[in-house]
Order: sequence, then structure tokens, then C-alpha cells
Amino acid sequence: MAKYVINGGFPLAGAVRISGAKNSALKLMAASLMTTGKVTLHNVPLIKDVFTMADVLREIGADVTIGPDSVEIDASGELSHTTPYELVRKMRASITVMGPLLARLHRARVAMPGGCNIGPRQINFHLSSLEKLGARIHADHGFINVATNGLTGDVISLDYPSVGATENVMMAACLAKGRTVIESAAREPEIIDLAKFLTSMGANISGAGSNTIVIEGVEELGGATHTVVPDRVEAGTFMVAAAVTEGDIEVEGINPLHLEIFISKLRAIGVDIKEFDHSVRCRGGGEYSSTDISTLPHPGFPTDLQAPMIVLLSLARGHSIVTENVFENRFGFVDELNRLGANVRVSGHHAVVHGGSRLEGTIVEAPDLRAGAALVLAGMAASGTTEIGHIGHIDRGYENFELKLQALGADIQRVETSDRSHFIAPFN
Repeated sequence: MAKYVINGGFPLAGAVRISGAKNSALKLMAASLMTTGKVTLHNVPLIKDVFTMADVLREIGADVTIGPDSVEIDASGELSHTTPYELVRKMRASITVMGPLLARLHRARVAMPGGCNIGPRQINFHLSSLEKLGARIHADHGFINVATNGLTGDVISLDYPSVGATENVMMAACLAKGRTVIESAAREPEIIDLAKFLTSMGANISGAGSNTIVIEGVEELGGATHTVVPDRVEAGTFMVAAAVTEGDIEVEGINPLHLEIFISKLRAIGVDIKEFDHSVRCRGGGEYSSTDISTLPHPGFPTDLQAPMIVLLSLARGHSIVTENVFENRFGFVDELNRLGANVRVSGHHAVVHGGSRLEGTIVEAPDLRAGAALVLAGMAASGTTEIGHIGHIDRGYENFELKLQALGADIQRVETSDRSHFIAPFN
């Protein structure tokens, strides 16, 4: 058990370099199962989810070596088609080993995945799409069994631009016979990153980043070396950190185009932002104005930055309405934020943020990954001392989070504790 202890009220200043994207690195690691060649991934964040995915791949039969900034994967040996329940239940991204295993072994047995408790993220998009490629699906006792006598390309129209389903189908289709067309595909930068990686392995993919992706199946894929795209969610988190602490932060090693809508909303609120080719300078201070936000699949406002934005809007003048259109339980952290002095009311998939709050330190719990990071931002904006429990959620997605914040001037300490009486049961 561990918690953060934060003394708030200090403006953050300096430069911070953003790590590789969690939401890309995990999928690239899964894709490495499709080749007997060696894979080297650079700019991989050393976070809990990466270590969990490495253990999943090892249990399947791959050799995985994690270095300071890279991961080497060798899946040339005999692989198992079954993923371990005790590991897969820890994170949603583990479902993306299904497509690679189905493509290479023609079968997979995958435990129903876990992850943050932010609402039901149905995997029926994955399953119905793989069925169209020729997979047979059978669920039993918490496992999903998929098998095929050979995958064949088809036209797959997704009812919703699911990132995970797009990734699973794209990977499986690389080794299918013929052409696969994914319509209403997800358009996230991480999809483009996966397509670039698969292409470097020998896949034939076009259209990634648009709503139509075309994959021409090939006989086999080879090894590759690839650098993971920067983490736009981590970048956005540090930009909000500058705003809520009235600080001045240079966020380095990112592509500002990946955060276009988010940056426009920060400017509308009153945050001073200057964009460069590979960095953004974010300066807070002055009076902030309210604005309304609706989360949507990319290129819309990212759901993973909704919670940090609510913290900022709680400090702004006026009332804001935040509408969550992606995950239905994404407002689960609001009660904790209100304990710090915010005034946010939730009705269905809308949150009404009554701005102008003065936040004061108290004891709160991180209910999930992104909400935990948002509570850290709130603690740094608050007066007095804030304690945040269940920071293991934050460890899943942010590399050296407290160290990066300390380097910017934050008074934040990680405290290990064996006292469990302070904590409620964690979400899986």
C-alpha cells in the first residue's frame, strides 16, 4: 500500500519530457506475438501495465527483456494459446492479445479482462468483428475461446469506433487471406502508431488515422524496431498541472496536433499556450472562464483528460457542463473532488461544475487511473495537505509521476504504509 502526501499552493515551473504512450506500447507488445522475429520497442514507459503485459507475454511463451527505455520481445518459441486469468484481470489492454494469437496459432483462450472501474467496456465489437474474419467464438467460465480454420478478409463495419476492436481486427487481418476493410475505424494516434509498427514488420496497411482502414493479408511478419509515440494523455495532465497551480511548464517530446481539441479548450478557459514542433509551453494564472466539454472518440475531446479538466473548471469563473459520451462511470471521482472543496453535481452522463471553488487539503482515494491523476492536480492546487490513497491506480499509467512533479517544484511525497484501515477496497 502507498499514498501520496501533497502540500499544495506551489506553482510548478520548468520542463518535463513526456514518456511513451501507455495506450500504444501495450498494443505493440501484444502485436509482437505475431512474428518469430525479434522486436525492439523504444520509448516504452516503465509503468505497472507494461510490466503486467510483459508477464502476460512470458506466460504465453515469449521472452521479454525490459531495459531503461526499451523492451525486447522474442516470440520465436512455442506459444501457448491461453492467457492467465490472474494477470489479464488487471488490465483491459490484455484483450488485444486475442487478435495476434488467433492470427498466429488459429486459436486463443483469453480471460475476461479487468482494468479501471469506469463503466462497462463491452468486447462484443471485438468478437463480432473477428467472427466476420472466420473466427468461432465460445465463452465459458470467465474465458473467451476463439478458433479458426483460417482467417479470411472481409468488410467490417464497426457500430462504434472502438479503439480496442480496431486494433484487434487490424492485427488479426494482417495474416488473413485477402483484403480486410474496417469501416468506422478508430482514428486515435495510437492506431496510427500500431499501423506503422505492423507495416515495419511487413504488413500491408493503408488508411490508418482515417475512418476506413484497408489491410491486405500477408503470409508472415518479421521482426522490427520501433519507437513508441509520445503519451498525449500524460502531456495533457502536465498542461493542466501548469494551469491549476498558476505555473509555467514546457511539455517536451510531444506532437501538439494530437491534442488539438484539448488545447483549444484550455485556451478558451484562459490558459496561455504556445505550440512548437515537438513541445508546448503552458502558463497558468489570471482569471479562468467556464466552458462546456463533451468527450468523444478522436479527434474529439479525449475522455482520459475529462477528470483533469473538471479540476481546472472547478477553479474557473461561472458554471460549466461536462458531458461524458465514452464511459458511463467516468464521474466516479467527483465525490472525492468535492471533499477537497469543489462543487460538482452529476446527473446521468453530465457533470455541472460550479466554478470559483477554493480547494483545501483533505484525505481522498484514487478510484481509477485518470481520476487519481486528477486528484493529484487538485491536491497541488489546494491549500494545506492532501493525502491520496490507492495510488497504485496511477502507477498503471504514469511513469515516475511524483519524480517529474517534484522536478517542477511540487511538494509531493510517496509514502509506503502497511496500514490498510485508511483504504477502501480497490477496483480491479
